[in-house]
Amino acid sequence: MINEILLVGGGFVVGGGIGYTLLKRFSTSAAKALIEQAKAKARVIEHEAQLKLHDSEVKAKEKELVLKEKYEKKEETLLNDYNKKFDELQKKDKELNNIFKDELKSITLEKDELKQQKKDLIHEKGLLNKIEEEYNSKIKEADKLIEKASGMTKAEAKEVVLKRVEEDSRAEISHIVRKYETIAKRDAKKNANFILAQATSRFAGDFAAERLINTVNLPSDDLKGRIIGKEGRNIKSLEMLLGVDIIIDDTPNVIILSSFNLYRRAIATKVIEELVEDGRIQPARIEDIFNKTTKEFEDTLLQEGEEIIFDMGLTNMHPELIKLIGKLKFRASYGQNALGHSLEVSHLAGVIASECGGDAILAKRAGILHDIGKALTHDFSGNHVDLGAEVCKRYGEGDVVINAIYAHHGHEDANSIESASVCTADTLSAARPGARREVLEAFLKRVKDIEDIATSKNGVKNAYAINAGREVRVILNAKLVNDDEAVLLAKEIAKEIEDKVQYPGEIKVNVIRELRAVDMAR
Repeated sequence: MINEILLVGGGFVVGGGIGYTLLKRFSTSAAKALIEQAKAKARVIEHEAQLKLHDSEVKAKEKELVLKEKYEKKEETLLNDYNKKFDELQKKDKELNNIFKDELKSITLEKDELKQQKKDLIHEKGLLNKIEEEYNSKIKEADKLIEKASGMTKAEAKEVVLKRVEEDSRAEISHIVRKYETIAKRDAKKNANFILAQATSRFAGDFAAERLINTVNLPSDDLKGRIIGKEGRNIKSLEMLLGVDIIIDDTPNVIILSSFNLYRRAIATKVIEELVEDGRIQPARIEDIFNKTTKEFEDTLLQEGEEIIFDMGLTNMHPELIKLIGKLKFRASYGQNALGHSLEVSHLAGVIASECGGDAILAKRAGILHDIGKALTHDFSGNHVDLGAEVCKRYGEGDVVINAIYAHHGHEDANSIESASVCTADTLSAARPGARREVLEAFLKRVKDIEDIATSKNGVKNAYAINAGREVRVILNAKLVNDDEAVLLAKEIAKEIEDKVQYPGEIKVNVIRELRAVDMAR
């Protein structure tokens, strides 16, 4: 900076000299004036340069002082940290030394104790050996005294004692033999029952697969993913609406629908087939097709019931009873299809009543309606006899039909040829070899009991027993039951199932609370 100022000043001086020389030619006074002006400017420039130099030095010293102060503070901070950590390390070192000394002292004490114990054991062992020698000596002396007193040697005395013990133990041995013989017989019976149970269980899976599942064939395995849906939304909607368990496994192009309710399985099969054909698989579409299919099934049941009534030559029957007759196709009794059983009873009762001089048509009517209550047991509580009699009374059936419904299970005595014919035909149809399987009926009753327990609770909309009766899915009314009450409700249902239902293994109670808001855009 100073050099630049000096250069500038020098430039002016040189310029002034040149100007002086030039101006000297024209006028001496003018030249002097110019020289004085140049000198004055040079002095001003030099003064400004000195001021700037002084300011720069002052700023430099200020920065130096600030940096020096920061350095000293940093140095002081680091020194304090160092001293603090050094003190901590010294403290820890002292603690470790103290711990080490304590441990060393403890080990030394234990070592001394072990040495003393070893010495004591050696001393005690010597004492025991001495006592054992004295004991053996006393035994030998006692044997000699006994031999001298009894006049027998030790071997002879031993033989006499053993014979005596054998005689005394014979009765006890016989008792033990009889005891274990009884145990063996009991265990043999138990093992035989177990073997029978094992053999029965080998066929249970095939039987359940035959009676309790439907399979739906898919044109492509890609449809399985679409049926499941994003985060399982589609399959969740399907299971909640249909009330069946949907099994999707590695079997190519096949999904399985499992439920004890034949009617639900039939609707579920039709709904999924319609969805696969339509291609639009999403919750709203699922609900639409479910409602449509349910309506179609109701119409089909009425049509099939009308065909059955027409073929049997019956007239003047209420449409609701006709619909229930069609619904019997989806109900089984002890493994025997309820509609097939009712048709058998109807035809047999007509023949028997005709041969006995009764009204064959009335007997057929009573026969087709005698188990009509079984079409209602999935939806209403109570036994099928009371349900059937109640619905037939409601829709104007005669006394003979009502009496036949009560009489075929012994609730009343048959008071006519037609009622007696129905009772006889019911026995013949049920007793026909191969017609019924009691195992299935017991299973269905257990599953029905589980559903009834769940639906009896306040706030429950629907309950579906799925997964072969090992899970019950309970749908709550979200407006009546909150989340905390749902947890308590699950525990109450599980407890009541434990108390009232006999079942193997475990039953999962799955309570679902879902709030659905619906509005219309117009």
